[in-house]
Amino acid sequence: MSLTFKGGVHPYDGKELSKDKPIKEYLPQGELVYPLSQHIGAPAKPVVKAGDEVLAGQMIAEAGGFVSAPIYATVSGKVKKIEKRRVVVGDMVDSIVIENDGQYNTVEFHPVEDVSALSKEEIIEKIKNAGIVGMGGAGFPTHVKLSPKEPDKIDYIIANCAECEPYLTSDYRRMLEEPEKLIGGMKIMLSLFDNAKGIFGIEDNKPDCIKLLSDLVKDEPKMEVKALKTKYPQGSERQLIYATTKRAINSTMLPADAGCIVDNTDTIVSIYKAVKLGMPLMHRIVTITGDAIAEPQNFSICIGTNYRELVEAAGGFKTQPQKIISGGPMMGFAMFSLDIPTTKTTSALLCLTEDEVQKAEGQATNCINCGRCVEACPSRIIPSRLADFAQNHQAEQFEKWNGLECVECGSCSFTCPAKRNLLQAIRVMKKTVLANKRKK
Repeated sequence: MSLTFKGGVHPYDGKELSKDKPIKEYLPQGELVYPLSQHIGAPAKPVVKAGDEVLAGQMIAEAGGFVSAPIYATVSGKVKKIEKRRVVVGDMVDSIVIENDGQYNTVEFHPVEDVSALSKEEIIEKIKNAGIVGMGGAGFPTHVKLSPKEPDKIDYIIANCAECEPYLTSDYRRMLEEPEKLIGGMKIMLSLFDNAKGIFGIEDNKPDCIKLLSDLVKDEPKMEVKALKTKYPQGSERQLIYATTKRAINSTMLPADAGCIVDNTDTIVSIYKAVKLGMPLMHRIVTITGDAIAEPQNFSICIGTNYRELVEAAGGFKTQPQKIISGGPMMGFAMFSLDIPTTKTTSALLCLTEDEVQKAEGQATNCINCGRCVEACPSRIIPSRLADFAQNHQAEQFEKWNGLECVECGSCSFTCPAKRNLLQAIRVMKKTVLANKRKK
């Protein structure tokens, strides 16, 4: 029986558009842009200046603090300038712009023959220096996550292979095509924690991945594959931990407080590349998909590549999209321009011929007290009431009714027959409450 959690929804998954498309390497043509904030924490600090020649794999910005991460050039060429450029969320962020010379000359990497000969400190240092962050979207620096206060209390390292967000297939292709690197990355992580066991949590709509990884780890006593029920948001950190271990965490806790560390598929493969192959984080898999895309694809891209180039590489638009989203339809960010650089946390570009949200906005009515949002909420809170508190600016009531426990998955808005934009109201109030807490 597949493992799961209470609540959740079943949106149309759209994965058939790209799931059978093998990963294709894409080499960028024009300039590449590297925002200095591609992670949670302090922005990186440039170590290059305009006019400098750089090689692929060369550090161009160093970590700006402990909770930060360095950034590496992904092509060879010349630094054109350092200036503010727009990113996915609409902000203007200090960025390094490199003119690609098309040569892809690379610095020399130094693979490690025997990873088991490295100390725990050396492994953490390699991960830190490689600039690895959570590549599932959060962007939390991985070396910080792998340095909990009490490492002996870590019981589980969970590979988030669920990929529950509709349309996304990059993790699916990574598991199918490079399972050895995923398992190699897990082995490296397990070597940091003496008491930990590795879990690969995979939704049961990926039976081929479940079988492949199960066969590969059958002789590994510290690793196992767990099949998860196909349901959104199965890949959310709290829901994944509960489904695989039956341990619960809330908004005041970290996974480490429940003896768990969770990392995304691509992040774990990047750990393998950094420690075993000596390569910094330079590439990632991105799904270009949606019913407006001529030939949906999974690309291995150089981080910093422009979204517009990737759309052209996927055959361009077969119809003009009404909605363009960075990420998936449930938690992604709507975009008004394609002239935006990809970053370490870019997972997908979704181009849809119809804007379902805009159509629904004109149809919103008052709450009909049906309780569907409560039933769907994986955090077991009452979204309709929290949205009322938010719209009436009742911050104390919002907090008293556990508004901060919302994981912002959007299940409530998705299931609401009154077409209320519940998540948006809750998200805005959450930001207000947390900002007020910081002031105090």
